[in-house]
Amino acid sequence: MTEWSVMAPSRRLAGAAAIGMLLLTACGTRLSNGAFERVQNQQSGQGGPQATGGPTAGPGASSGPVGPGGGPTQGPGGSNGGNGKHGGSNGGGTGPQGNTASDIGVTPTSITIGNIVSKTNPFDARAFVGPTYGLEAFVHWTNAHGGIHGRTLKLAFCDDQGSGDQNNTCVHQLVDSQRVFAFASNAILTYSGASYVNSKGVPDVGAQPIDNAYNEYPHMWDIYGEEYPRDGKQIGIKGQLYGGTEIYRYFENTYPHVAKVAGVVDYNQSASTRFGNSIADGLRHEGYTVVVKTVNFALPDYDSVAIAFKNQGVKYVYDTIDRQGNIRLCKALDDNGVSDSLQAKVLTTQSWEQSVDGDYTDSPKCRNKLFATGMSRSYEDTKYPGVAAFRQQMAADAHGGADFLSEWALEGWAGGQWLADAIASCGADVTRKCVEKFVNAGPSHPYDGHGLLVPRYFEERSTPREPQYNCINVARWSDSAHGWLTQVPDMDKNCFSVHEWPYSAT
Repeated sequence: MTEWSVMAPSRRLAGAAAIGMLLLTACGTRLSNGAFERVQNQQSGQGGPQATGGPTAGPGASSGPVGPGGGPTQGPGGSNGGNGKHGGSNGGGTGPQGNTASDIGVTPTSITIGNIVSKTNPFDARAFVGPTYGLEAFVHWTNAHGGIHGRTLKLAFCDDQGSGDQNNTCVHQLVDSQRVFAFASNAILTYSGASYVNSKGVPDVGAQPIDNAYNEYPHMWDIYGEEYPRDGKQIGIKGQLYGGTEIYRYFENTYPHVAKVAGVVDYNQSASTRFGNSIADGLRHEGYTVVVKTVNFALPDYDSVAIAFKNQGVKYVYDTIDRQGNIRLCKALDDNGVSDSLQAKVLTTQSWEQSVDGDYTDSPKCRNKLFATGMSRSYEDTKYPGVAAFRQQMAADAHGGADFLSEWALEGWAGGQWLADAIASCGADVTRKCVEKFVNAGPSHPYDGHGLLVPRYFEERSTPREPQYNCINVARWSDSAHGWLTQVPDMDKNCFSVHEWPYSAT
């Protein structure tokens, strides 16, 4: 009998510190077929595992947003707060009696958590800060709704400036001086202090895996879920990371009459070229004709790229270049008439931002061909209670504008939710050991962030599970809507049976 799994999705960002730019890499959350069926049953109200904190409800429930504490939250519109699936605890209110100073960073009335972000860095002030905005919003929301079993969250923040040395300083400041209980939603360019965090047994939950530490150390869990050994001795599986081809399959199935000709743009830098090649390989495995164009990072000639794409009939464009590079590439595609016949300019989750409205002013045709793919609900879809709560609190924090709203910010909120649900599962006796047990629950208890995330979990495997059943969300920018329009009825059902293909982790 064939063993199936579901993985959510296949592409995330990595940092290339040598030249200060963002690059595309691969990721995945894998669920066994049985686990996936359990998640689907939970979503349809057919039961499933319940969390320690209380009853659960699916992502489409009529109840309000989740607050991980001892009683119900009050959601937008006055409805009583609802709960997520595995790990879903009841919302704020007065927590149980008997809270003690049960671990480092925990008092009877508060829990101190940390966040490290490369907010200031050599190239783009907006590149990494989104998850921190989302986490801040989650902390504010949680405290306003009673905290976690009567304890408020205190957030200790450190900007490591994109520097490995400063990252070590931040780690020691937060771990040794401020004595944080755990980290949440980190977005770190160079995680030089990762081995120290791991050696101290500090849980690091729900981070963006820009640095390879989250594919290496056992006390670190990224926002995506993994099946890598994470034994502190290797990155990935014997130095290999894996990515599926579901994104390419989605466009093939959605637009069957569009020629399968794809262009890939990378920089003349080893990491960018390596990941560009991995995209090209995945496209070829899906039967696409691929045109790869490498540009000089210092003096990129995007007009030449656009002309080559036009001459060879490119219908889809992917890249491993930074945000400013994408803006200039789109202008070249408009200026040279490529956008007129282009089906999609495909962006990653990191570029799923409200700021594209202004960023792409000089390339309106390309802007309306922008698609973004990811493994979380769109921050535009406020019909989901968790998204509505996120948007409400971001606005209250003065982060509701185009320079702040992004999918990474929503995932920062979800990372905080994951840690909070783990804390809530401990009741009055909050310990790091208890939190790690929750996050390591494995395929029998996949986590979906109360409907914000395609279900994912962590499991250690020595070989990749094949084939994968990979699920993704897809959105398209619309000028007429002044935002992103979700393109699939249900991201948890927008799934594809694909193989995963390896690429080097370094």
